[in-house]
Formats: sequence, structure tokens, C-alpha cells
Amino acid sequence: MLAVVCNPVTVDDPEELRTELKRRDATSEMLWLETTEDDPGAGQTQQALDAGAEMLAVCGGDGTVTACAGILAGTGIPMALVPTGTGNLLVRNLGLPLNMSAALDRAFNGERRTIDLLDADGRRFTVMAGLGFDATLIRDTGEQAKKRRGWAAYVAGGLRALRNTPRAWYELRVDSSPPRRIRALGVLVGNVGNLQGGMSLLPGADPSDGLADVIVLAPRGWLDVLLLAWRIVRRRPDDGPQALIAQGRRIDIRADRAVPLEFDGDFAGEQQTLTVTVLPGAVTICGAR
Repeated sequence: MLAVVCNPVTVDDPEELRTELKRRDATSEMLWLETTEDDPGAGQTQQALDAGAEMLAVCGGDGTVTACAGILAGTGIPMALVPTGTGNLLVRNLGLPLNMSAALDRAFNGERRTIDLLDADGRRFTVMAGLGFDATLIRDTGEQAKKRRGWAAYVAGGLRALRNTPRAWYELRVDSSPPRRIRALGVLVGNVGNLQGGMSLLPGADPSDGLADVIVLAPRGWLDVLLLAWRIVRRRPDDGPQALIAQGRRIDIRADRAVPLEFDGDFAGEQQTLTVTVLPGAVTICGAR
């Protein structure tokens, strides 16, 4: 059975999508499940598993993918990604097509790859979690702006976030290494490293290596901000003291006060601590090489 979890807000023509799926898998029964504002995909994925689904096609953005992947973890049921959101960062980092038809062709061609998931006290995510600056950017960038302008909306949001994010003291501990205390704009933990527009925040990140990557953004002033932005564009963000990058299986972060938090592009309130661990090879992705 092929199960489809679809975010109706991001899919312009559901009937076309149904037709395209049937054309590639005409013999399988199809279970069609739509997400809701209250349930972005977890409940639908569990329903698909309970119904005996042998493959799950996820049609939506990073939030939908994350919700579905968290339930699929460890089941061995493969997930096909049909990107219809604004960010689609997991799709971009796995080298999958952004075009629906091409994405479906790749999903049904037989190639598969297992990737890690990251877990923060039971909340699983596929791309990144951020404390401070990144989460402020997400919070201050409206859904309408993202839908109208795509990733470019984050540029204006980034400028606002630079003004609205006070620096905090962050204590960072990677695995069993001694903790480091750094005054910074924010900290991000990633399973993948590339952002929209070809920028790379974590150049060494590999979603299949069993490690989480972490970057501390520590520019001291506007000149440092410009230097850091330039280094990110050049895919060398840690060339100077404006950023620190590390890798590990467990990342512990503590701020000196509650700061904004986001998971895979979804604002998650404010929090003072974040502990991230790796679930190696937890999910199988169709069509990813």
C-alpha cells in the first residue's frame, strides 16, 4: 500500500498529484491523508502505519517532513519526498529535485538512502534546531511573506532579527568534552548544513554520519556580522572568531536566560536549555543517492 501524507495548504492541485502518483504506481492501493493545523503529519503517518503502508509519500515542506519522519523512525518504511513548501531544506541537502514530477520519478526509481534524525527530549527533527538569532528570524518572518517571496523573505527577516536578538551567554558541551562558555547571537544544531540560495552554514554536515553539527554565532558587532555573512557565502563560516563549529553524538546547550527556539523552521517558543542526540540511520529516503 502507498500512503500519501499531503499538506493541502502547500499543494496547489491535489488531483494532479494523485494522477502523477497513480501513473507511477498503478498497482498499489493508495491511502490519501491530509494534514491539519493541529496535526502537521504525525497522526496521519501513524494511521498509515496502522493501515499497513509499505511506502509513505510526504507532500509538503520541512515541517510536514519532520512530523512524518519522527513517526517513521526505526520502522524501515521508506519515505518519498515531494517538495511543495517554501524551504524544502532536507530535499535540497539530499540533492533531490524540487520539481514535483522529477521528484516522483526519483522516488520510484529504486535508489534509497538511510539518514539520521536528531532528537531533542523526544522532539525529532531532520534539518536544524536553533536558539536565539535563528529562532527570532523564524518568529519574525510571517507565513504570508514566505509564501509570497519564498526564501528571500528571510533576508528581511534576518535584518530584523539582528536588531531584535540580544546576545546571551551560551554554555556548549559536545559529548564528554569540557563545556565552553561563549557570548553569542545564537546557536544552531544541524543534521544538514546547506541553506537556501546555495549558502552553507555547516559545510561538514552529513545526514548519514551519525553525528550532529553545531555552530555558535558569535559576531561582536556589525563588521563581524558582515564578515560572518561573507564567510557563510564562501562556505567557510568558521574561518574566524565570529563562529565556532563542532560535531558530536550529543550536544548540550544552556543559555543564561530563556531565548527563542525553533525546529526545522517552526517557532517553538522560548527555552533556556537544549539537548540534542543523534538517532543514526533512523529513516529511509526514496530516490536519495
